[in-house]
Amino acid sequence: MSSSSLATSMKSVGGCEATSSSKPFKSPALQILIGCLLLVAAVLACYNPVTHNGFLNYDDDRYITDNPHVRAGLTWPTVQWAFNTYEQGNWHPVTWLSHALDCRLFGLNPAGHHYVSALLHAINAVLLFLLLQRATGFRWRSLMVAALFALHPINVESVAWASERKNVLSMMFFLLALYAYGWYARTPRVGRYAAVMGLFVLALLSKPQVVAFPLLLLLWDYWPLCRIGVPTPISSTAQPLDVPKMRMGWLIVEKVPLLLLATASMVVTINAQRAGGGVKALSVYSPLLRFETAVISYVRYLGKAFWPSKLAVLYPHPTQLYPVWKVAAAAIILIVIAVLVLRARDRRYLLVGWFWFLGSLVPMIGLVQVGFQAMADRYAYLPFIGLFLIVVWLVADLGADLGKEDRQISARWIAIPAICWLAMLGILTYRQVGYWHDAPSLWTHSLAVTQDNYIAQDTLGDFLLNHGQTQEAVAHFRAALAIRADDLSANLNLGNYENSRGNFSAAIGHYGQVARKAEQIGLRGKNLQASACLKLGSIYRRTGDPTRAAEYFETTLQLVPGQPQAMIGLGLIAERNGNFDVAVRNYSQAMAVEPTDLGFLLLARALQQEGRTDEAREAYELAGRFSPTLAETPKDAKALLSEVNRSSQF
Repeated sequence: MSSSSLATSMKSVGGCEATSSSKPFKSPALQILIGCLLLVAAVLACYNPVTHNGFLNYDDDRYITDNPHVRAGLTWPTVQWAFNTYEQGNWHPVTWLSHALDCRLFGLNPAGHHYVSALLHAINAVLLFLLLQRATGFRWRSLMVAALFALHPINVESVAWASERKNVLSMMFFLLALYAYGWYARTPRVGRYAAVMGLFVLALLSKPQVVAFPLLLLLWDYWPLCRIGVPTPISSTAQPLDVPKMRMGWLIVEKVPLLLLATASMVVTINAQRAGGGVKALSVYSPLLRFETAVISYVRYLGKAFWPSKLAVLYPHPTQLYPVWKVAAAAIILIVIAVLVLRARDRRYLLVGWFWFLGSLVPMIGLVQVGFQAMADRYAYLPFIGLFLIVVWLVADLGADLGKEDRQISARWIAIPAICWLAMLGILTYRQVGYWHDAPSLWTHSLAVTQDNYIAQDTLGDFLLNHGQTQEAVAHFRAALAIRADDLSANLNLGNYENSRGNFSAAIGHYGQVARKAEQIGLRGKNLQASACLKLGSIYRRTGDPTRAAEYFETTLQLVPGQPQAMIGLGLIAERNGNFDVAVRNYSQAMAVEPTDLGFLLLARALQQEGRTDEAREAYELAGRFSPTLAETPKDAKALLSEVNRSSQF
């Protein structure tokens, strides 16, 4: 399409009216088809590098690679599990089924998983274009909004991160529900309303970020549907949209069923997040700190909308209050924009776009804090549509006002910067996709563009540790502790490092930090605490403090019932004290959970000590099943028992 055609079609409209304009093609349907194809081509071109990206060590293992239910594919047991699990602190069965279908189609080939997400993003861009075009009557303005959505680099996280499939999937059903709502608004019928509800339910079952949908519908009623009041015409040639007007009371009542669905989703989500340890207590982040972070984050989001630089996978939440001047400045910016929007209420899209941005971010802005981030790129996927609406419609209106005498000149002045802006965004998106190629690239980039990012240090350290680069990993764990001394992951990993080197006093110090602090962060903290207590029990058993060792093993079992290594530790302590029946019970319970050759050998020895020869022989035979060559295993068992014998206290 030519630059003059793009901007010529952007004629003035301030309220809820659409105008006809000269078009390079005679058929509107052909224009729409070309616009859709351009959007798909742009998305696939800019996101093409994603097919070379792998899975990451940040949720991808829990969502896909190490999740047996998802890896099993789209089976009936997987469907049942998807609707009955709070895995990863979420209840999003449709997302789980999407991942399972990918595994059925592509196995664990990451290219297939990533390409499906890119296709969903392209579909969302097309849906947004069709939705706006139908609701407003403006094709090229709608195409520009959809192009900004398609190419803005802040959306890379939602597309290039395999675990964030829930974002693009939820958006697809959200846009379909909004499209169906326009269909319903033109001719209100029960069946059409049911279609809106059904699509909204699918959006919620993909990701509950769309809970603001009923409130956004009220904005949509105001503009572009204009079901509320009489719009102030700005163009004498404008034609009103063919949507019947409704009383405000009825429009509110109309949203009640959707509000009930949203409320139910919020309740389930909070329960899921609490079960997963995602919801942070007020003792972790105070109400005042949350409010300050929310105000500043709104302004930071605005900044990234217009200058999308230093994008990172995680922006750490601060632990201390902000300077007063910074909070005041952010609040003033938000208030000034709100006042300007309200004063220019004849341009309804300004009010709708601004409150769309503010309102759709409320569930993710951190007043109810979930996770350790102050903000996240993925949270902008839906809210930024409001900002794109404001920019495109306002620039088009102002350009039309300035170019009344010579519209061709005006068109070029609008179209050329618009095309350059899109090109720049496409280049930035292409580059941003590359940072998601693998874990080292992602976390190294995050460390380069953020400050005090101890979580990035931890996660990069985990990756290096798992790939045998111990010393490099330790450097990152120490860097994390330099930022935050009570960082649980870094303390646990450094404790393991010192423990492996025999520096027990240093290891005890690191493990103790985790054992004392972990209960504050829910399920993940509980698992970390259990691991720390297990290691403390092992150290105290080896260094001759059976009483304290038994206490830590018992604590481990309270945190993670059935933990086999803790039961073996208690069995070793009981055996040295001559309580062979207790030792046999602990060994037997451990082998019922995690059978090993070493465990069965320990059980056989304890049974032999009790005089239960036949059972001891049976246990030894079971050990042989798990280890065809038992040459080394008796040595391991003897070494464990000799550790006990070396201590006079045991």
